[in-house]
Amino acid sequence: MLQRLYNWTMSLAESPHALWALAIISFAESSVFPIPPDILLIPLVIAAPHRAWLIAGVCLISSVLGGLFGYFIGAVLMDSIGNSILGFYGLESHFDEFKAKYNEYGVWAVLMAGVTPFPFKVITILSGATGMNLPGFIAASIVARGLRFFLVAALLWKFGAPIRDFIEKRLGLMFTIFLVLLFGGFFFLRYL
Repeated sequence: MLQRLYNWTMSLAESPHALWALAIISFAESSVFPIPPDILLIPLVIAAPHRAWLIAGVCLISSVLGGLFGYFIGAVLMDSIGNSILGFYGLESHFDEFKAKYNEYGVWAVLMAGVTPFPFKVITILSGATGMNLPGFIAASIVARGLRFFLVAALLWKFGAPIRDFIEKRLGLMFTIFLVLLFGGFFFLRYL
């Protein structure tokens, strides 16, 4: 099953719908979806390294737009949607204490979350809920997400063939590591 999923994802790179799928996942990940766009970004760049910069650019633009939607959720829809998303990550009880200090370091939080595997949607929603300076939020999002996605694209563009061989030979191991990191991140957030 894993091999079929991997083959499907790799074939998606040549599909006319590949960039649309990446854009949707990247947008959603920045506001509501728990799975990072890397699950599609990495195979797309590996399968089509000549499109690495375009793929990273689509991921960046969609992620920043999704971040703006997350900001909107926090600013306007916190009671109806935002609290549910924070509850999913077990962070609703920490919100009031966090809110008090957030705007002092908000740009740094956006930069940090935008580059790391930390769920970016949590930061985008908190940025809106705390009324973080919107131009600062947008600038930090562009820098952080651009750094993350273009660095991944550059590494895969440069070293793609050996990485692809490694992944294909150890697909089960790579999937297990991905799941451990994903669930480890959720566990870390719940007990932060």
